[in-house]
Amino acid sequence: MESLKKILGIVWIILALLAAYFCIAKFGLPKILSGHQEDVVFGIIILFILTPIISCGLAFFGFYALTGEYHKEKM
Repeated sequence: MESLKKILGIVWIILALLAAYFCIAKFGLPKILSGHQEDVVFGIIILFILTPIISCGLAFFGFYALTGEYHKEKM
C-alpha cells in the first residue's frame, strides 16, 4: 500500500504540472489577450486565483504522499 501511495504521489505532482500548463497556456493567457472585457476578467481570475490554488494543492498533496506523511505509524 505504501508503494501505491508513492506512485500516486508522483501522479499528483504530474497532474499539478499539467493543470498549471493548461490553466496558463490554454485558459488564462488566450482570454487575457482576446481584448473583450468579460474574457479579460475571466482570464485574470483563472491566471491569478485558480491556477495557484489548483496546482499548489495538487503538488502539496503529491509531495506529502511521496514523502510518506500519510503513513499510519506517523499518526
